[in-house]
Amino acid sequence: MAHQYSSQRRLSPGGYEEDIRAVLTPRLAYFEAVARHEHVTRAAHELGVPQSTLSRAMVRLEQDLGVALFARRGRTVSLTPAGRTFLGSAERALAEVEKAADSVRADADPTAGKVAFGFLHTMGSETVPALIRAFRADHPRVRFQLVQNYGEAMIERLRAGGLDLCLTSPVPDAPDLVAMRLDEQRLRLVVPDDHRLAGRRRVRLAEAADETFVTLEPGYGLRRITDDLCAEAGFIPRVAFEGEEAETLRGLVAAGLGVALLPPPAVARPGVAELTVTAPRAAREIGVAWLDGHPDTPPVAAFKRFLLSRRGSLLPD
Repeated sequence: MAHQYSSQRRLSPGGYEEDIRAVLTPRLAYFEAVARHEHVTRAAHELGVPQSTLSRAMVRLEQDLGVALFARRGRTVSLTPAGRTFLGSAERALAEVEKAADSVRADADPTAGKVAFGFLHTMGSETVPALIRAFRADHPRVRFQLVQNYGEAMIERLRAGGLDLCLTSPVPDAPDLVAMRLDEQRLRLVVPDDHRLAGRRRVRLAEAADETFVTLEPGYGLRRITDDLCAEAGFIPRVAFEGEEAETLRGLVAAGLGVALLPPPAVARPGVAELTVTAPRAAREIGVAWLDGHPDTPPVAAFKRFLLSRRGSLLPD
């Protein structure tokens, strides 16, 4: 069977990149089977397609590429040098597709799949480990891809598809997200243990109006809450340092650099006193968020149900 390639439109990487993907991709498995069997009928039987369909697909593939991939003797074929080169790339491409398929199937497995879960730095030392430990009591083989970051960065990653769920504060309000409040955490005014307020158990935030604050950087939910609470108390905080970790701030308070509004520590830290703020009410809501309209894999759905079942008891006592 003779083939005329010069009269056909040839696909070129420079001019028809989208056409190359659309035209070649469905034919790679056909080509690989024919090349492996060196026989069109046997390849067609393996693939479950008519022999005539497979023959036409190989002819069209050669026409589109503008090069002979096979030397033919009836239904028996052998690869040309160009065909052998193309086969190596086709096998690698098909192996990558198979690897990707295996990966997404494994991630969706109900008993051993994956959950990509983001959470705040302040949730990492105690809350999240306790949650995962409790969930894995009934789902011991589920795998977690954990991301620890501040709220805005996690929401961006959620929107980009890098996370299934995230535990964040404040609870986001956006049309493309579903967010559910899970719990509330009281914040404390943390002062050095030799501070003028250190002997008190309770304090109004306005009493710290003249103090220097150490805070998280802009973009962190706790920074926004701090600024809002100070504004409600009638002042704008003077900021001496902006950090990324609550416990770093606690250490700087102990060093006398300033005061801070922080959630309770996992372990009591020496050098500071932690005061209940009576006015305004100093608390932050903790919630879980996910993309609206995105279907869950079974392990993600199970972990989401687990988190929602912990409403009001998410945080350690």
